[in-house]
Amino acid sequence: MIAWMEGFNYHHLHYFRVVAREGSIAGASKQLKLAPPTISAQVHELEESLGQKLFARAGRGLVLTETGQTVYGYAEQIFRLGNEMVDAVDGQPAARPLQLRAGVDRTMSGLIANRILQPALRVGGRASIVVREDTLERLVAQLALGALDLVLSDSPALPSRIKVYAHVLGECPLSLFARTSQVAALKRRFPCSLDGAPLLLPCVDSSVRQAIDRWLEAERLRPVIVGEFDGSTLMKLFGQAGHGIFPAPSLLEREVCKQYGVAVIGRIPGMRQRHYAFSAERNPRHPSVVAVLRAARAALAG
Repeated sequence: MIAWMEGFNYHHLHYFRVVAREGSIAGASKQLKLAPPTISAQVHELEESLGQKLFARAGRGLVLTETGQTVYGYAEQIFRLGNEMVDAVDGQPAARPLQLRAGVDRTMSGLIANRILQPALRVGGRASIVVREDTLERLVAQLALGALDLVLSDSPALPSRIKVYAHVLGECPLSLFARTSQVAALKRRFPCSLDGAPLLLPCVDSSVRQAIDRWLEAERLRPVIVGEFDGSTLMKLFGQAGHGIFPAPSLLEREVCKQYGVAVIGRIPGMRQRHYAFSAERNPRHPSVVAVLRAARAALAG
């Protein structure tokens, strides 16, 4: 291992990092102003030195393999620390803006995540934020590796082998929405009006979906599931187009109605959706993480 580290080529790691960010050799070629075969060869040499494939084909682009995700997490740390070292040697460590690297579970409402993360840009004189959306498992793996500072989700489920800390931000009721022209009829006998109605829901592995399924079963309601979605934005767009009823946090009723041209049918009785943040430390010290957690708890409590 020591011999390998002595011969390690950080240029290879840099090219790999750019390809991972751009999602293709062609994209990295434009970014680095180098010929695609040159970049491809550099990445191949890194894979050879590690003895593992870092990318897999996905259509015309590339996606990181599981090993690639791990290497990318370390690469982000290495180059961030390198930049901090240069600033420190120059005697101006405070010149870099305070950056929050956040992950958002792709099943989480983007509007909720936006509200929770906004305070990160109000910390100190200069602040920035980098947000990645992915599955909770992948985001938590990056958090454990130090590639992220915070992960947001509406699910408490975590891989047991990864040690991170969960923080309950709060909870809020869940509302059902539909295209404005469809709402009047659905409101009259809510929730009985849902029986046989078209419904747009998160995928079955979502904690919100599981809670809604239990409620429908208890109420003996049999809606027609016309769409299941990993992400909440596309689900709302299908609802906006009139394809069905969809759920969203009641805290966002005003924003959802205004943005998507829909109206509220009603709130699901007794159901409250919890929101979580995950950090690598039990008591986070990153100023932006502290500000986000404090503001989120206040907002969700309200």
